[in-house]
Amino acid sequence: MYDRRTDEVPPTAPTATSAGHGPTTVERGSFCIARCGCGWSGPARRSRDRARTDAAEHRAAP
Repeated sequence: MYDRRTDEVPPTAPTATSAGHGPTTVERGSFCIARCGCGWSGPARRSRDRARTDAAEHRAAP
């Protein structure tokens, strides 16, 4: 069952970045997920560093 916590809600206003994307990472149990205000969500990762890399790759994508 999906249990959405209030600290996992993506930001409502995108931050000032190149394409209007402002991806962040959120933790869910032992997993970390990259999410963006545009609706994009990366895969759940056990490695926080890999989730941050997913977010950086999304920010750099055209």
